[in-house]
Amino acid sequence: MKRFVPRIMIAAISSGSGKTTITCALLKALLEKGKKTVSFKCGPDYIDPMFHTEVLGINSSNLDLFLTSKDTCKYLLAESSIGADVSVIEGVMGYYDGISSDTLYSSYHLSKVTDTPVVLVINCKGMSCTVAAVIEGIVNFKKDSNIKGIILNNISEKMYDFYRQIIKRETNVAVLGYMPIVPESSFESRHLGLVTAKETENLNKKLEKLAEAAAKTIDIDGLLRLANTAPPLEYDDISINSKFDVTIAVARDKAFCFYYKDALNLLSRIGAKIEYFSPINDEKMPECDGFILGGGYPEIHLEALSKNKSMLADIKAKIKGGTPYIAECGGFMYLFGIIRDKNEDAYNMADVIDGQVFMTKGLSRFGYITLTALCDNLLCKKGEIINAHEFHYSDSTNNGSDFIAKKPYGNREWSCIFADEQRFVGYPHIHLLGNIKYAENFLDKCSARKKARL
Repeated sequence: MKRFVPRIMIAAISSGSGKTTITCALLKALLEKGKKTVSFKCGPDYIDPMFHTEVLGINSSNLDLFLTSKDTCKYLLAESSIGADVSVIEGVMGYYDGISSDTLYSSYHLSKVTDTPVVLVINCKGMSCTVAAVIEGIVNFKKDSNIKGIILNNISEKMYDFYRQIIKRETNVAVLGYMPIVPESSFESRHLGLVTAKETENLNKKLEKLAEAAAKTIDIDGLLRLANTAPPLEYDDISINSKFDVTIAVARDKAFCFYYKDALNLLSRIGAKIEYFSPINDEKMPECDGFILGGGYPEIHLEALSKNKSMLADIKAKIKGGTPYIAECGGFMYLFGIIRDKNEDAYNMADVIDGQVFMTKGLSRFGYITLTALCDNLLCKKGEIINAHEFHYSDSTNNGSDFIAKKPYGNREWSCIFADEQRFVGYPHIHLLGNIKYAENFLDKCSARKKARL
């Protein structure tokens, strides 16, 4: 199939350059300009799409070439962009940063696969003429870099003309404006990245100020013209058919909020009715044929989670009763007997898995991994492989041993995950759209559970 999708990518030379701030400012400015806008995030990040969603009022998608295929990424971009005036993709890390020393799974890789024009954010702090050298270096590092424009960040109106003249003289890249310092609109960070959108105080006011600044200092019309230079997107349709009739309960609140919306949409499209619940606030889980405990920040809400004893008891009872379930990272932590916070104070949890969870000073395991099943289980057969990723500042005394995790480069590997015909639980995050068969296997077990209950 072929579809015209006006699109741009907002990338940067490194993390911390201001990609998310400028992306959100642009999304808001485009919305206020009357342009129907959709957004995407390159890579596995959960938090940045939450900010996109708060701006636009519609869910943002992840485009991840490791967790899903090239065809799936192009399909998501094309299908999610139907009816939009412009699609904005936020990059990840530095533009060429992929696995190991390769550019695989980087923003650059995604721009190539989707043939998307790139606008590079340059944080000018601490530089003058060197800005031009940095631009020349990153643009020419690859002949097909796709970088078509620059937005300068953290500069004043007085300095903009100075930088613009240098860049115009020394490079062939268009300068599409700048973002001034807007201190009252900065986003706070914590150990997994930005504080989530729902927890950001006065978010709407911050976004309005950012959009107001962007409308004055960034060439919005120039960005739209650039987006319209993108060639038609060629992609294969993905056949997804409804096969089941089950109810899946999904934990969603401030403690559990890391989900890929396209994975949940997939479950809905193949026959799952999604019922959301809060392990913090609700007394018990909805009646269901299976449930999912996603990732998030349980370590920030330990007292509230521990005090909700009726919910803990209900989850334990449903597991003992045979309900199929998936638990990732934060959801996995929640199933232990105890979680210790950074001060080593202990909080009682669901007590389904023997052992304890404790916070670590740095990332315990980070990045993309492949998971190889050592036994038949809820999602797949022995020997089958699932692509996944890990990102957490905690660890446990009992991480499971039903899969082997391996880095996509090097020889590092380790045991992880508890998996059998009822469960798939562990630190790794997966994307069900990366292999629709695994999602169908999960709902098939849930359907069998439903029939057994009737």
